[in-house]
Amino acid sequence: MSKTIIISNRLPVKITGNEGNYSLEPSEGGLATGLGSIYKQGDNVWIGWPGVDVAEEQQPDITHKLRDLSLMPVYLSQEEINEYYEGFSNEVLWPVFHYYASTYASYKQSNWQFYQQVNKKFRDVVLRILEPGDIVWVHDYQLLLLPGLIRNERPDVSIGFFLHIPFPSYEMFRLIPWRAELLDGILGADLIGFHTFDDARHFMSAATRLLPVRSSSNIINTGDRSIVVESFPMGIDSEKYAALTKAPEVLEQVKLLKHNFKGLQIILSVDRLDYSKGILQRLQAFEMLLKTYPEYKEKVSLYMIVVPSRDTVPQYKELRDQIDKRVGNINGLYRTMDWNPIHYYYRSFPIETLSALYHIADVCLVTPMRDGMNLVSKEFVASRTKNDGVLILSEMAGASKELTEAIIVNPNNMVEVCSAIVAALNMIPDEKKRRMVQLRSMVSKFNVNHWVKLFINKLAEVKEMQLAMRTKHVSYKTEQHIKDQFANATKRLIFLDYDGTLVNFKATAEQAIPDKDLYDLLDKLTADPANHVVLISGRKHENLNDWFSHTQTDLVAEHGAWTKYKGQKWHRIPGLTDQWKPDVMQILESYVDRTPGSFIEEKTYSLVWHFRKVEDGLGELRSNELMSNLKYLVLDKGLQILPGDKVIEVKNMEINKGKASLTLLANQDYDLIMALGDDHTDEDIFKALPPEAITIKIGSNNSAAKYYLRNPFEVRRLLRSLTQLGA
Repeated sequence: MSKTIIISNRLPVKITGNEGNYSLEPSEGGLATGLGSIYKQGDNVWIGWPGVDVAEEQQPDITHKLRDLSLMPVYLSQEEINEYYEGFSNEVLWPVFHYYASTYASYKQSNWQFYQQVNKKFRDVVLRILEPGDIVWVHDYQLLLLPGLIRNERPDVSIGFFLHIPFPSYEMFRLIPWRAELLDGILGADLIGFHTFDDARHFMSAATRLLPVRSSSNIINTGDRSIVVESFPMGIDSEKYAALTKAPEVLEQVKLLKHNFKGLQIILSVDRLDYSKGILQRLQAFEMLLKTYPEYKEKVSLYMIVVPSRDTVPQYKELRDQIDKRVGNINGLYRTMDWNPIHYYYRSFPIETLSALYHIADVCLVTPMRDGMNLVSKEFVASRTKNDGVLILSEMAGASKELTEAIIVNPNNMVEVCSAIVAALNMIPDEKKRRMVQLRSMVSKFNVNHWVKLFINKLAEVKEMQLAMRTKHVSYKTEQHIKDQFANATKRLIFLDYDGTLVNFKATAEQAIPDKDLYDLLDKLTADPANHVVLISGRKHENLNDWFSHTQTDLVAEHGAWTKYKGQKWHRIPGLTDQWKPDVMQILESYVDRTPGSFIEEKTYSLVWHFRKVEDGLGELRSNELMSNLKYLVLDKGLQILPGDKVIEVKNMEINKGKASLTLLANQDYDLIMALGDDHTDEDIFKALPPEAITIKIGSNNSAAKYYLRNPFEVRRLLRSLTQLGA
């Protein structure tokens, strides 16, 4: 029976040890809660680092204890923790992904080497238990290389990856020296998940600009694998937080808090110590409130919890000192005998205390400078069982895309944050209720179980899609079937496209000239009298004439405008006009002026705008704009727009590879018809040919063709194997 293997940097337990005696306690983290329903079922297992440096002689005992909890440890040495976790994960990936690259990022080669080493260590543990049919779900930025490492060893395994922090824009991500290797690692997954659409979009942009991969909509194609990139906003266990508000120990703390803060409105702030959380800016906004609106003195208190994190690291220690100083200054300036403006706690609180605070706070202030999701905002909402209270939320947190009934602010705008606090403190009860009812409905519906179910179901869907596509690839079995048909046929018609099918695309059209190997291949194909070979291309007829007039092939140029049968002269379709060219040329020239690297190619009855040498992104943007611009003009003039591989061609409607292929079929009795092509224009041939024809698309499996091959190398290999059948 198949199992699900969850992998994250840390195991969902806290391990505390003293003089060789270790004890285990469940973790309260969002991920641990969310995935608890999965890893405790059947043979499922969670792999991760125990969180402490366990002495070697103690490891067998810890492993045994963890096995009873469906957990499997990856033990790391102190050096690995320092270099892979503290070093690469938190001094390269964390600052770059949170847009603090220039301030905090440090690119050390030794960190990178240990990051690779530890990811391989995780891979080895996975491979020990991985069996056919298992599902692997990798989590977060510490293990970006792991999906690719597992894929290299086990190509057929089903792998999901989820990033719990933001993914930065291409301009930020490209700063990392090892950016291509990191992307390759992530692309080992079948399904790549992010909290927001923006993160997914940034990832697609980085992958397509830094790697030789293609994308369409939310699918990245690499080799013969299609990888889906999707956003899955993570939820919380909303029922747990709602139920906590009724627990006796929580009610006791609620009573105590209400007594201590009688007559005061409480603004709650809960964060882990980190520069991405905007804690100093929040204090600045609160001080502005006290300065600008003195009427709130002795009426409002900020209850601020900062959970310790990495405070031995210099920049975190410095941040903690700055927070201490700022809180001290504000309290020193505004404190009275009976009132403290800020109640500041630098420690973690038990969940019961947090629940009581969530339940009674009048305002929850969540203003990170950058955050993947931010579950504090959702925990606050889930705890408001009386549908009161106001959430102020940073637009830089992933949660802001869902919790739209919160007061959304830009955390860099102190005046806006200050005004939002005033609006929240003065909001009428009906408005609070209206907003909170909608927020609670959202948090309840899109809870953590919903998130897990959505991701796992989508992963299964992606795997099915990949399998459906794989059946179309010319595998060994399919190739044998084609060879059998070919060997049994006595009269064959073979249509071959040129660019992208027989030769790879080059930077300029002139560079993609035939090589000796291709001439030899065509000579062998045409040497068999049973084969009628037709080169059918969008190329100018002059090009095909120079290159192939000496061969025994029929030539069809410019998508069918020109035809040359072997031993005869060129002739063109009668009745065509090129009177439309000046109007279209004017538009194309304006795009050449605006798009460095683009150029125009003129054929007898078509004009082509090439953008292969244009900067990635700009070419696609301009091509979409151009097609939109030409749409109405071409209809009036009986023309057709053909988008191709880094080209847009405008041609007469009557010119069509499909029509040209049917002309060659007329009055002929072939017992095998075969067509190979890579372009949008080749789809016309695939659709025009009879159902029994062998049709093969090159480079993509999104086609009317029956099969696909990855590249011209595979095309030549297949054709060569067919020429050897009669040998």
